[in-house]
Amino acid sequence: MQKQYFTLLLIAVTFLTAGTGCEKEKSAPKTKTTLLTQASWKFSTASASGTDITNNAAIACIKDDVITFTSSNTGTITEGTIVCSPTTAGSFTWSFQTSETQLQMSSGIYPSGSGLFTITALTETSLTITQDVVIPPSSSAIPVSATYIH
Repeated sequence: MQKQYFTLLLIAVTFLTAGTGCEKEKSAPKTKTTLLTQASWKFSTASASGTDITNNAAIACIKDDVITFTSSNTGTITEGTIVCSPTTAGSFTWSFQTSETQLQMSSGIYPSGSGLFTITALTETSLTITQDVVIPPSSSAIPVSATYIH
């Protein structure tokens, strides 16, 4: 009788643990802060009012910049060989605004832009931000969207 009880108990334990050993634990989705701060960002593409301006000479100085955000809400812009005038290089502070749909930076990425951007997309490898910018020789602001990658 005791042997049968032990055998049944062993079979029950085997069935109960068999289904749990193979399940992969689901990790929590990364926060926007984690996505933004996990690596430095480099320019990929840009458009103005829906037109590709990636190769426009007016934005040549931002194309080789590297932008780094830290989890302590600070960051740096390092200019490449083509320096913007006025320069955009240096340190900044940042925060999310409007339920993390906007990115507020204490200094802008574009020489003629502001520090407030709408976040169009933020993934593991891509950041797309939009803001109204005046691109000379025009005096009117137009929506400029830029994508950065790591």
